[in-house]
Amino acid sequence: MPIISRFYGISIMMFFKDHNPPHFHAKYQGRIAVFQIKSGRIMGGDLPPLAKRLIRDWARKHQKELLDNWDRAQKDGKLKTIKPLE
Repeated sequence: MPIISRFYGISIMMFFKDHNPPHFHAKYQGRIAVFQIKSGRIMGGDLPPLAKRLIRDWARKHQKELLDNWDRAQKDGKLKTIKPLE
């Protein structure tokens, strides 16, 4: 599972040929949560409130890039690194 971004100790990852809806995985302090790209809703797992807020802020700013990477991942293409939260 490639890491596509890192910020504030959070790693953002995406699986190849993963199930719908489009989503990404976030890991922080050994805990993992899965976020829908379009809604920001957590599909599984849990993270501390601050980490969830930072991830959702980042995902809103990079939604197009996340969806582009999702399309690449469905075709086993090379994923692009996305800038971290600033």
